[in-house]
Amino acid sequence: MRLFIFGYGFTGRALARRLRAEGWSVTASHRGPADALIADGVTPVHVDDRAALVRVLAETRALLVTAPPGPEGCPGLNTLVPALAQANAFPDWTGYLSTTGVYGDRRGGWVTERSALAAQSVEGARRVGAERDWLEVGRGMGLTVTVFRLPGIYGPGRSAFDRLREGKARRIVAPGQVFSRIHVDDLAAGLAASIARPRAGGVYNLCDDEPAPNPDVIAHAAGLLGMPAPPAIPLAEAGLSPQAQRFYAESKRVSNALAKAELGWRPAYPTYREGLAAILRAGG
Repeated sequence: MRLFIFGYGFTGRALARRLRAEGWSVTASHRGPADALIADGVTPVHVDDRAALVRVLAETRALLVTAPPGPEGCPGLNTLVPALAQANAFPDWTGYLSTTGVYGDRRGGWVTERSALAAQSVEGARRVGAERDWLEVGRGMGLTVTVFRLPGIYGPGRSAFDRLREGKARRIVAPGQVFSRIHVDDLAAGLAASIARPRAGGVYNLCDDEPAPNPDVIAHAAGLLGMPAPPAIPLAEAGLSPQAQRFYAESKRVSNALAKAELGWRPAYPTYREGLAAILRAGG
């Protein structure tokens, strides 16, 4: 049982840790130093080493692509599809990580996997294109490709606690603005559930049960740390970057009902409250 991860980051590491505990071997791509992968018990393969990629993909059962698309499309697709063809490899499961940004702004309304895609940013539009390309490649090559639309991902080392301790947390008030989140361990559990139940052409939202505004989350995290909450700042006075402004211009509630129904998945941390409490208990 081999997992190959193209883009070993926060999510890839969580899935690797989960599957290695179940007896899987894990290989991941890299460009820079591979020390972090080796320390995690993951076998590194340089993205430009075509021969090594072909050998690894020939033995791969599950393939996860996390790297975001750029102006030239999805780097995972551009690198892996030729290597898969050369290896004549057909993993049981290929997962592509997308974003709930493909839905655009819904003024706080709910979206499901059947909702129309209406990305409002360049990044979101690229994700729409990458989703389409991966699903088309799956149909054309006979690969079992599944797309996962993800909201903000948090966990140990990447949460409101870290921003508060660094003095970087801000309670930005955008009236009516809410967004969904997911704890990285819940995300890894959802991916593992899909690996156990692969479905070609599947699309799933993986998120928690309670979309919430940013100020509520920061205030709750500050209370858990015994710190005063940062002052509320109106959006117009926040001086945000263009990318951050685009984020706060979108408001939606994302449904996870399909993943629950088809994958038998349930988030262990159904809201940010349980997720933050778990991080704190673990020493985060």
